[in-house]
Amino acid sequence: MPQTPEPDEDDLYASAPPQPVFHVEQALLGALLLDPHRLGDVNGISADSFSTAAHSALFAAISTLPPPDPAEHAKNTNWLNRVLAMAREQARGLTTSDLHALVQVCPWPRHAPAYARMVEAEHARRRLQTAAERLIQTVHDASLPHPVQTVLAETAALTSVVDDIAARFPPRAGVLPRTGAPSPPVPPDYTEAVEEEQLLLATATAYPAGIESVRWLLPDDLTLPLHAGLWQCLTALARRREPVDPVTVLWEAQQRGLLGDGSEPGEVLRMLAEPAGSVEYWGERALQRSLLTTADLTGRHIKAYAGDPANTPFQLVVGARRALADIGAVRTRWQHATGTVPTPRPRPTPTTRAGPPTTTAAHAARAARATR
Repeated sequence: MPQTPEPDEDDLYASAPPQPVFHVEQALLGALLLDPHRLGDVNGISADSFSTAAHSALFAAISTLPPPDPAEHAKNTNWLNRVLAMAREQARGLTTSDLHALVQVCPWPRHAPAYARMVEAEHARRRLQTAAERLIQTVHDASLPHPVQTVLAETAALTSVVDDIAARFPPRAGVLPRTGAPSPPVPPDYTEAVEEEQLLLATATAYPAGIESVRWLLPDDLTLPLHAGLWQCLTALARRREPVDPVTVLWEAQQRGLLGDGSEPGEVLRMLAEPAGSVEYWGERALQRSLLTTADLTGRHIKAYAGDPANTPFQLVVGARRALADIGAVRTRWQHATGTVPTPRPRPTPTTRAGPPTTTAAHAARAARATR
């Protein structure tokens, strides 16, 4: 959820130019102050849905206090005074003139449901943006003892937000979001990754039987194009059941044009001749790095979508689900690699239609009719 500003901050009329949703919130609050009974027509929002502490406090007060008698409300300001008193417990800068201003800026109180829908849409965008930012922060949190599990938990939380928005704003077919460029990722330190991938390639060359056990590892999981290409060479040789050693891998690399980028054959041979550990261990390390990288990119794409106010909730759902599909694919491979594939929930037994009777008496009756 987005952070609420300090309660003593007078943010009803902020110094920065307000966004369109600020004026929408004003119109909605003005409608409810004028005609409190219209609160029954407003759904899908709560006090947390508003962009400022003052607006949030006012909506909470309006929602909490019993609505006044319409005739009495037209004669006096008793109910408005109670609303102001309750709201000032959370936003002390509110004044009577603020409430009068809200009433004045409301074009049509009967449009309150439309205003509420707009507030809900903007709140959905902020929720999605916040969830994406949390995923990105989690990816780069070096203090986590179990980074993959924590990142997958944040991914599940982000997916839950998307599903919740989709329930309120079902996506429309073919409505894609505007694709703004995601924020640049933090420049990674590839030193450790390069060293571990070299050990993976050398160990797989020395023990090619282990390649079959890491079928979940793909070339794209490796950080350097040369490493990805050499992994393709190794898997191809193993699949064709051909001899695997540094020389055969080097020859396969030449056949695939991998040495045209300036890679020295002697350096490749030396790299492939220094195995250590197991193929499974280094493969899992490479896949973990790939999962975290994919999660970071997924979060940045969704943050970019949510950061564009022109994208509707329908578009945000479509774009977010497409981005989440990328990390979903890597997560599935990670689960296979670590043996943590979730057990599928049993499907309910389908209801069958009633068939013809199968008792002995029924068969005898049919046989009797057939002989007539």
